[in-house]
Amino acid sequence: METIRPSIDLQNHYNEISRECRENRKPVYITVEGRGDTVIMGIADYERMRDELELLRVLNEAQEDVRMGRVAPIEDTFAGARAMLLAMDEK
Repeated sequence: METIRPSIDLQNHYNEISRECRENRKPVYITVEGRGDTVIMGIADYERMRDELELLRVLNEAQEDVRMGRVAPIEDTFAGARAMLLAMDEK
């Protein structure tokens, strides 16, 4: 169930809203004049969401590479990675 609070609650009940976000691990929707305006969430949940979005972007790029034929045999990929690691060890 979504929690919806008016914007004045940010000023008057910030600690309560913050605790609710962290404990329930769900966002709180803030309204201004009865209309949706802002979403507040705990920082751990925000960081997890940001990381998941980045992973989805990378996977989407990889899927596009496969679709466009921009792929290499796995042996070549491992050989390239191995060469980079060896070069790093030499420095």
